[in-house]
Amino acid sequence: MELQDEITIPAPRDEVYKALNDVAVLKACIPGCEELEREGENDLVAKVTLKVGPVKARFGGRVTLDPSKAPDAFSLSGEGDGGVAGFAKGGADVELIEDGEQTILRYTAKAETGGKLAQLGGRLITSTAKKLSKMFFEKFEKVMSGEIDLEEAS
Repeated sequence: MELQDEITIPAPRDEVYKALNDVAVLKACIPGCEELEREGENDLVAKVTLKVGPVKARFGGRVTLDPSKAPDAFSLSGEGDGGVAGFAKGGADVELIEDGEQTILRYTAKAETGGKLAQLGGRLITSTAKKLSKMFFEKFEKVMSGEIDLEEAS
């Protein structure tokens, strides 16, 4: 499965990049995120509870960031284990384009699932992934615009 989208964030590129690497911002914006901790400069450990169709699972996972093209772009990859629900793994390439005082954030994400999750069918998984990514970026945009602060977002 592959998702692509583009949104405009009302903040300069350096601020957007910094926020995308801020554990508090990410934890507040990731749907279902219960815990998110940095384990090294580019490694994060997370616990996330998600409902995909009839399957609700708590995933423990790791995310590795690759900031080698920062602040123009960066990529991330990760995998999560949901126990009997199965697993998910994937990654995303994010491009940040300066547009005056705004930033255009363009991303391409890929994911695959196994176990019970994989049995749910590609259409349900794709629609859930689109919904979750939309929720993340809408909340991220509100945090960056100052519409909601991190205490409200958590």
